[in-house]
Amino acid sequence: MKKFPSIPFLLGLLICVLFAPQSVSSQNSNAPFVVVLDAGHGGKDTGNRGNGYYEKHIALNITKAIGKQLEKEGGIKVIFTRKDDRFIELKNRAKIANEADANLFISIHCDAFTSPKAYGAGTFVLGLHRNKDNFRIAQKENSVIFLEEDYETTYDGFDPNNPESVISLVLMQEAYLAQSIEAASTIQKSFVTNLSRKDRTVKQAGFLVLRETYMPSVLVEVGFLTNKKEGEYLNSKRGQQEMANTIAKAILNYKKQLDASVGASTSPVEKIETSTQEKTPVATPTKSKEKKANKRGIRYKVQIAASSKSLPLTKANFKGLNNLSKIKTGKLYRYYYGEASSYKAAKKLKEKAIKQGYEYAFIVAFKAGEKIDLNSAISQE
Repeated sequence: MKKFPSIPFLLGLLICVLFAPQSVSSQNSNAPFVVVLDAGHGGKDTGNRGNGYYEKHIALNITKAIGKQLEKEGGIKVIFTRKDDRFIELKNRAKIANEADANLFISIHCDAFTSPKAYGAGTFVLGLHRNKDNFRIAQKENSVIFLEEDYETTYDGFDPNNPESVISLVLMQEAYLAQSIEAASTIQKSFVTNLSRKDRTVKQAGFLVLRETYMPSVLVEVGFLTNKKEGEYLNSKRGQQEMANTIAKAILNYKKQLDASVGASTSPVEKIETSTQEKTPVATPTKSKEKKANKRGIRYKVQIAASSKSLPLTKANFKGLNNLSKIKTGKLYRYYYGEASSYKAAKKLKEKAIKQGYEYAFIVAFKAGEKIDLNSAISQE
């Protein structure tokens, strides 16, 4: 008999919502808009086999084509959860997005149904099942966890076949629901406008792959492989390219909308406060490297949380960590642990943050008080 999430577990998830890293528009013009593209299924997980097609291959082809289109645009960085036919656990797909500090997570899938007449593309965000069809789709996509080792421990007793398990999922993405719906709506509108697809509207359902993504996240079902005509279209190069172009166009439109709204309503990045507690000793490079680092003016911090609330920088609020700082961008406060002049030293800070319970902590680089691309900072060492 499978266990279900306990009350302490649910409370823990709610805390994650309040203090998890959140993603809004880039903090400055130098920071790219990061999109993580997730091709559903892969490897031993074939996905659905409607009309003999392979969901995993179609999803991968469309995902790679979306990335190729986006990479032509300036100011956008694309990261793939997989680029070939390999099996990736659901939790690791979210981890890739979180470590990249992504602005948007898009997971690509193909649908299936008992009736061969069902057709059309749909978009989903994490939420409670509104009807049996939504539960069916989520159940199908979540069932991949049965292919993972020790899945009951990994997903805290989550049961894809029990609607009650979805309650624990919803808490995690609640903070990003509005932006997720906006992104999903833009994609859905693009399907209708550019490809005259049936409007299946934006729906909410309990998709496990979206559970721990700390940014706006959308799952796209590009169509039904169980529909002979639609399956043939999605399996064709033409169909895959058209779907990719349409989704890529929607992502660009979403970014433009987000940039416009953030530019009109938020203030510049502002350093708010640094803790005055005793500093935690940090591993530092040699004096020559330290001098070079100081000359470059690049500093590394470890982001451990983000919230719309301004919290006192005390050990009690941050699992015993000190040497804290927070930066405000618009209405969002980002909380950081430590400061280092080399990436190597920053990695040690990150390791400590993870040991203290911040599993999805990640390193951020700054220059002259503004966030810069991490890879660019590392290359200058």
